Amino acid sequence: MERKMTMATLLVQLLVLAFLILSKSDETFDVRQHLSTVTRYGAVKDVTANDYEASTIPDGCTAIHLNLVARHGTRSPTTNRMRELDNLANRLEVLLRDVKAKAQKINISLQQIPSWLWGWQSPWKGWQKGGELISKGEDELYHLAVRTRERFPDLFDEEYHQDTFVIKATQVPRTSASAVAFGIGLFNGRGSLGAGKLHAFAVTSESRASDILLSFFDCCEKYKKIRKNQEPVVDKLKEPILDEITSALVSRYQLNFTRHDTSSLWFLCKQEASLLDITDQACSLFSHFEIALLEWTDDLELFILKGYGKSINYWIGVPLLQDIVHSMEQAIKSKEENLIPGSYEKARLRFAHAETLVLFSCLLGLFLEGSEFEQIQREKSLELPPKPPQKRNWKGSMVTPFAGNIMLVLHSCLDNSSSKYFVQVLHNEVPVALPGCDNKDFCPFEVFKERIVGPSMKHDFYSLCRAKLEVQLPKDGETQKNKAEL
Repeated sequence: MERKMTMATLLVQLLVLAFLILSKSDETFDVRQHLSTVTRYGAVKDVTANDYEASTIPDGCTAIHLNLVARHGTRSPTTNRMRELDNLANRLEVLLRDVKAKAQKINISLQQIPSWLWGWQSPWKGWQKGGELISKGEDELYHLAVRTRERFPDLFDEEYHQDTFVIKATQVPRTSASAVAFGIGLFNGRGSLGAGKLHAFAVTSESRASDILLSFFDCCEKYKKIRKNQEPVVDKLKEPILDEITSALVSRYQLNFTRHDTSSLWFLCKQEASLLDITDQACSLFSHFEIALLEWTDDLELFILKGYGKSINYWIGVPLLQDIVHSMEQAIKSKEENLIPGSYEKARLRFAHAETLVLFSCLLGLFLEGSEFEQIQREKSLELPPKPPQKRNWKGSMVTPFAGNIMLVLHSCLDNSSSKYFVQVLHNEVPVALPGCDNKDFCPFEVFKERIVGPSMKHDFYSLCRAKLEVQLPKDGETQKNKAEL
């Protein structure tokens, strides 16, 4: 009898412990950290994907050059997506009218329907233009620049010159606006304009049709065709999740939602949470686990269409990698020749899009699992990111949030070190381990060139994009295989 009581007590204690753990998880859950590529920078800037401990920069090492690749800051929805939200408002009106009529006929309660749904209209109703950088996005880039200048004072202690601090952006207004916000933060107090003593600076852009450094995804017809062919495959993979959640929503709220409605409500959740800090409307329709699943479907799409899913996704970014390595070599040459300060480049700052940052992350081998770096070097297909509740490294909110960034900092070290020049890679301002450099974040420049850059150099942008397109769509049933090379 005593043993039975002990077992019963233990079971109760385990149940209480499980409840406390789940409650704690609910308390710490912030939907704003789970919005894939719509995640705002501040929501994840201080969140680390693992417990990696960064290297300590050795004494005698000095930063001599910085390369930055940054995504534009938080932006408003595009005009097409604004129209989708207007259509959602009309759809909700129909659903609510139907359920109200049904309730009157059979005398059922409507209390389960969230009050905000009645009469809801899109916050962007009536807007004629979209996609522009908003004030939150300006703030993200401005403060990123301030922190960068404080972190590397020796790099930004000189008077501004367009050849010393090179700033480039794509031809899309939100990226050039991001570059301007960054420049204001970087050169604030260095000039003579206005009370803030601002300094004018140059931002240059290439035509979208020929910008193979930052807008390569717009310049490569083969990539665009492959991506278009993969989109139905991605949709097929997402369907079971959307159907499962749609069924749960219908049961929960007694509204006849469709798969498309669920997709639109998830989009609304992301926009409300990221841009407006509203988390108790569209986002509250979903459970935390449903949000995790929806986030995973977005991350799956990012992985297949823009990330490791197809090798062409990142090989077309080789010109950007070449440009970065060339800038480092020039910085080393300037150092070796003891050129006077102000006569050589100290930073090359680039502002572009989610595609640019994703591709560059892939070229560096970031966010991989286990031995996957060796697999991509051999151009082998990778497993898709594991489905929740399993953990995964590939999360759009971490890989490329709004204002997400990668910095490659070139250091010059005293001759008594193992190598004279080292590269440190920072992702979202945090040092990251490089699989190609024995999982170190402070990598000898020659090793960086040989192991990380070298394997990519066999690929030529124009040859890749001219090659004959050969795409085989999967047969029935094959879309469910957990392979990225679709």
